[in-house]
Amino acid sequence: MKTLILSCNTGGGHNTAGRALLEELNRRDLPAEMLDALSFGRKHTSRIVSQSYISVASVTPKLFGGIYHLGDFISSSHRKSPVYLANAHYAETLHRYIVENGFDTVLCPHLFPAEALTWARKKLGGTYKFYMVATDYTCIPFTEETEPDAFFIPHADLIPEYEEKGVPRDKLLVTGIPVSRRFPEHMEKAAARQALNLSRSAHICLMMTGSMGFGDILPLPEKLCAAEADVQVIVLTGSNAEMRKRLAERYGSSGRVIALPFTDRVADYMAACDVMLSKPGGLTSTEAAALNVPLIHTDPIPGCETRNAAFFQEHGMSLRAVGTEEIAQTAASLLYNAPLQQAMIQAQAKTINAYAARDAIDLALERCTSPGV
Repeated sequence: MKTLILSCNTGGGHNTAGRALLEELNRRDLPAEMLDALSFGRKHTSRIVSQSYISVASVTPKLFGGIYHLGDFISSSHRKSPVYLANAHYAETLHRYIVENGFDTVLCPHLFPAEALTWARKKLGGTYKFYMVATDYTCIPFTEETEPDAFFIPHADLIPEYEEKGVPRDKLLVTGIPVSRRFPEHMEKAAARQALNLSRSAHICLMMTGSMGFGDILPLPEKLCAAEADVQVIVLTGSNAEMRKRLAERYGSSGRVIALPFTDRVADYMAACDVMLSKPGGLTSTEAAALNVPLIHTDPIPGCETRNAAFFQEHGMSLRAVGTEEIAQTAASLLYNAPLQQAMIQAQAKTINAYAARDAIDLALERCTSPGV
């Protein structure tokens, strides 16, 4: 099996899922590569689309939510959307790349390449198989107008939602959302704190702000530290240098609040913390659950993140809090509530498949080597 993974730079979660799949393929010494699907479009298409997405989602989240709900409203299995037509523009170039390089399997942890390949196979044929890999706990708009060989979805409880949108039941394969093995196979808390040079005795709150550093979280660390004397707050600010600068200016070098740039040690910081605060991105939430971290979901970007938060809360895997005061109070409560933490961890272990990447590749490999599957 030779695999191409196609993602896009509209948020970090899609790429993170793609890298988890690539990691699993590399473990098995199977040939694979991962590319930005929009790089097959016109010059600067990827940059323009990605920057537009980030700008709307971070600066005007209500507008983003409105666009998402509009997409939900017009999404239909009976007609093709403007999104489908836009991705059709680079579909022939993408199809040619797949065929000329001998890929027999394509994994799409993003809607856009799944739209392009749906057009390509209708118009140009092709013997390769492709699969759409869901990265949120909902059936996102326009999923139903794609026609992959199968959909790898996060949980069996989402099957009715996919069917209601028009996705055939026999194409729904429950795998979970792919995350790196670094999360389920993490260090113990004490070892992680030692490796990161963190306090062994403090109650540590980890604040995740997404790969782009979404949200105005400046006042929150102060509220968290004020709740109890032994609380330390670590803020992962992603690529948001301005947020990092403002946090450093406000909280200085006391060590109570630590603001860090983009890091490849997220799993270690999660393992080291007692409670994690995060907007409800599908990937970050799954990583936390795979690592069994008590989790509080903060203000979502309206749309699929709202659905992610609802799914986690309904399954007992997280608490939800909105606004600085409520978040601080909820965090302080969870930090010192061991039974609630344990119940949340048990719910995560019951609900989330921490080895979804392994299972997705198993299914793709089985279908590649079994004719007619």
